[in-house]
Amino acid sequence: MPIRARRMRFTTWRSLATAATAALMATLLTPVAAHGAPRESAPIYSYDNAIRESVWVDTGLDGDSDGKSDRVAVDIVRPRELAVPGRKVPVIMDASPYYSCCGRGNESQRKTYDANGDVVQMPLFYDNYFVPRGYAFVGVDLAGTNRSDGCVDVGGRSDIQSAKAVVDWLNGRAKAYTSRTGTATSKAGWTNGRTGMIGKSWDGTIANGVAATGVRGLETIVPISAISSWYDYYFSEGAPLYDSGPDWLSDYVDSPDARAKCAAVQQKIVDGAPRTGDWTPFWSERDYVKDADKVRASVFLIHGAQDLNVRTQHVGPWWDALAENGVDRKIWISQTGHVDPFDFRRAEWVDTLHRWFDHELLGYDNGIDDEPMADIERHPDQWVTSRVWPPRGTDTTTLRPAKGSAAGVGTLGLDRRSGTETFTDDPRLSETDWAAYVDQPTPDKAGFVTKPLTRDLRLSGSSKVTITATPTTSTAHLSAVLVDLGPDTIRDYAAAGEGITTLTDRTCWGPSTTGDSSCFRETRSKNADVDYTVFSRGWADLGNHAFITKGVPLTPGRAYTITLDLAATDHVVPEGHRLALIVAGTDRDLIDPPSTTPTLTLDLARTSARVPLVGGARAFAKATTGSVATPDASVLDGVRDPRAALRIPGESS
Repeated sequence: MPIRARRMRFTTWRSLATAATAALMATLLTPVAAHGAPRESAPIYSYDNAIRESVWVDTGLDGDSDGKSDRVAVDIVRPRELAVPGRKVPVIMDASPYYSCCGRGNESQRKTYDANGDVVQMPLFYDNYFVPRGYAFVGVDLAGTNRSDGCVDVGGRSDIQSAKAVVDWLNGRAKAYTSRTGTATSKAGWTNGRTGMIGKSWDGTIANGVAATGVRGLETIVPISAISSWYDYYFSEGAPLYDSGPDWLSDYVDSPDARAKCAAVQQKIVDGAPRTGDWTPFWSERDYVKDADKVRASVFLIHGAQDLNVRTQHVGPWWDALAENGVDRKIWISQTGHVDPFDFRRAEWVDTLHRWFDHELLGYDNGIDDEPMADIERHPDQWVTSRVWPPRGTDTTTLRPAKGSAAGVGTLGLDRRSGTETFTDDPRLSETDWAAYVDQPTPDKAGFVTKPLTRDLRLSGSSKVTITATPTTSTAHLSAVLVDLGPDTIRDYAAAGEGITTLTDRTCWGPSTTGDSSCFRETRSKNADVDYTVFSRGWADLGNHAFITKGVPLTPGRAYTITLDLAATDHVVPEGHRLALIVAGTDRDLIDPPSTTPTLTLDLARTSARVPLVGGARAFAKATTGSVATPDASVLDGVRDPRAALRIPGESS
């Protein structure tokens, strides 16, 4: 098993370091640690007196074409007490494009500097909390941002090399300088090179990308709401998710210096990412999933199940590829949107992250690798665990739609049925409109619903919906959503805070200095009482039916078959609720509409949903057997319409 293999790696590392560690144990660790193997790093080093310094690492690239190798700015905070010969510390690193343009965290913190150019405020709590525990914290400005040279290329070679070069420098394989333009060099003799990368959204995406290079010295990554393939951030099987491309995003975060020098790179981004939705070499370069076999680092992945910015389509393929390659993994799935765990489960997050880094970077045998693989938020602030994820006994089960008593109001079961259903794309409507009227005929969707369940039914993993449809026009977009029909209280992911409310009180996570406070505003869950929950979604351009990488015009009146990949999830449809599959056209604010307004006819015998059910078909059969009264048709209430989709991975309102 991956965990067992991982333990062997740590056992080997510990055995090689045992003699040196034992000699230092009494002075480096807490008094308890002197009497046995340490299980937790303690805050015994001064944060106020920590070394704060900056270096510029040579990336080996010349992205801005100025004839000089680009240097990226690296701001460092590390314990002064350990800055003596023979004592080396591990590194926690956050590489980001946001340190000056947009800020990090719920309070949008930016880096600040003193008169010497050394960092005063490092955003977030990582330095305040971990430096006193014997770690160094490193904040890297991606190429083209803040104090770094080069150009932003949105997840491509420049972005990834910005951070990989720093890992190489920390391990003695790259060169750094004490200034942006000078010749004086700096060596990282204070570190053992063992590095963990962390970050939310674009920052976490960089962690994914660097791990996919297989760079030595990167021991673990903690990607939060992160992208695993940039194509899937902008398109879903040819259907555009935003009304702009990555060139808009690079311009948004570019430093003024980069904007002046990077016009050629901007044009390459425009040319490489056409709005057709076709897969190009540009997207291949930014697909980290294909390189999962190179990953050496462990992965602790956190994502909101209702994240409509970096959608959970980025979870399933990456997680599955890591599993196939034996990577040690851990996952948290919340009910939130694009929210950091520091803001939806703060105390548990800090404790778990602390133990994770202690295990992965210090080699402490603290038992975290024996704990359940997955934590899942089942209701607001109510969490369950799963020993592995998806859980054992999960089986892909084919569910099939059938006609019902009214047009567009069908049933969902195990048996294949014949017949057709017809709907017309209405770009003014979204999944909330479809779900609200799922029990009533409407011209804009086709809904298929089970009977009320007689026992709970758990879906865990990624679903696929295969649709055979005949369009009336030469273009058509399709949406498929899975819906839990029944009353519940959920996090209000469609509200401004995407499931949280920010309070005025603060809690502190480590020591502070005059210029860098460890105290952050508290949050609480923001909830909504609903009659339904859309819990998994997928979209496609029907023109991509033959090749997922390229779309073609459709022939009106001809039937086409395409399979939509739905977002990974872990959701329980409770006893008494119903499970629905809804197929429709444009999902307003989540995909852009096609150039025409098609009517589509579904061939129900050739349409199906393959869903990951715990217990498989047998569990579905048991849950749909028995007599429970079906509720009368009514308009159902849910969260408000999805917000206009954000184009900035890392920001939320």
